[in-house]
Amino acid sequence: MGSHILAIDQGTTSSRALVFDRAMKVVGQGQKEFAQHFPQSGWVEHDPEDIWESVVFSIRTALKRAGLKGEDIAAIGITNQRETTLVWDRKTGKPIHRAIVWQDRRTADICNRLKSAGKEELVTKKTGLLLDPYFSGTKVKWLLDTVEGARKKAEAGELAFGTVDTYLIWRLTGGAVHATDATNASRTLMFDIEKGAWDDELLAFFDVPASMLPEVRDCDGDFGQTDTEILGKPVSIRGVAGDQHAAMIGQACFAPGMIKSTYGTGCFAVLNTGDTLVRSQNRLLTTIAYRLGGKTTYALEGSIFVAGAAVQWLRDGLKIIGKASDSGRLAIDADPNQNVYLVPAFVGLGAPYWDAGARGAMFGLTRNTGPEEFARAALEAVCYQTADLLDAMHKDWNAHGAATVLRVDGGMVESDYTMQFLADILDAPVDRPNMLETTVLGAAWLAGQATGLWPDQEAFSRSWALERQFVPEMDGAARKEKLAGWRDAVSRTLSGR
Repeated sequence: MGSHILAIDQGTTSSRALVFDRAMKVVGQGQKEFAQHFPQSGWVEHDPEDIWESVVFSIRTALKRAGLKGEDIAAIGITNQRETTLVWDRKTGKPIHRAIVWQDRRTADICNRLKSAGKEELVTKKTGLLLDPYFSGTKVKWLLDTVEGARKKAEAGELAFGTVDTYLIWRLTGGAVHATDATNASRTLMFDIEKGAWDDELLAFFDVPASMLPEVRDCDGDFGQTDTEILGKPVSIRGVAGDQHAAMIGQACFAPGMIKSTYGTGCFAVLNTGDTLVRSQNRLLTTIAYRLGGKTTYALEGSIFVAGAAVQWLRDGLKIIGKASDSGRLAIDADPNQNVYLVPAFVGLGAPYWDAGARGAMFGLTRNTGPEEFARAALEAVCYQTADLLDAMHKDWNAHGAATVLRVDGGMVESDYTMQFLADILDAPVDRPNMLETTVLGAAWLAGQATGLWPDQEAFSRSWALERQFVPEMDGAARKEKLAGWRDAVSRTLSGR
């Protein structure tokens, strides 16, 4: 058996592959961006072939840079952008349409009709989710209702549905395995998270034939072997988890009460609730944190649709920065006397508002407002949204009563300015680890421990190392004033006003 782990991180804007050695150190990596398609306002699509080609390129680049071959790889772990939906022909392997991305809002009308029909309460009870375009169920329904001939083929058992992990497993195994893991299944609106199975009543809501669905396996299950053409020899796929779940694992948030927050394109805060399925009273999501060895661990999650995407908007839309890292330096020079708020509802608002019709807005502009204030507002918006999430989490989770310590990861956490403001506005410590690649590390650990190459959960937890802790420095009155200004700004963007 090989002595290295290959981890695939298929994200919203790029695919990456990292090779880890037995000591859990990165020895090679590859990455490739791919095109984003916006056919209409609020619609976001990916070409499945672009996804696949970027993954293959990243794998081969990572191996080349590591000076390794397929025979050196013991197992593969996969983590992926969740909720993004693909449907393909079982015989040809050809997708019937571009992938509909998690950010896409085209199914808002379907969600509203189901809400009006009184379906949301039952959906939430079974899935822990809300009826929102974010999730996969309504996306599948849209594809079957819209693509010519799709429903007929689906009912004949000729089509397969999958989130990105499932599609990659299908392609990597040459069509031999149609499977997903429990975390990705829990984000589809079609999976009963208490029973741990696809639900016939939910499938009926969304008009999705059961024959389309993948088999659901543990996160550290056996997902088959790669086709020889990929790596030169068959390699086992032994770990799969959606990106936020993989990040929780990579941050070693295995104990109930631990919180991790990932700052990528969006922002996702996840609170481990152990074997307790906590039903949120504050419009958070109840989800499966991970399922290992047949045992399910649950979590509360708050999802923010726009985090790093706001910085991309500064760079690509407004063109006031050349690269993402410029945003922090620009924000430091902002006028402290201007209270400018950006509500980045570019594709609606996620938790705890769940308003698909909300749209972005800037508040507090004066004649003196410039690029510096825009940059500061974009970075601070992420922190304010995190405060909303953690406030809701504290209301739902009263089991431990301990002070919050937040473990953070993702590209934005490299900004000291942003992390200090986050600690200030939360009035809580923020822990930034040595290893920021926690999402891909989580996928690698699943595969590594499944093959016996890497340490078990307890030993892996001890390996987590702090790079820097940010502690609150803001005056309480200033914090209260800033949060009040934020919540007023949000209230003005809600579609019901």
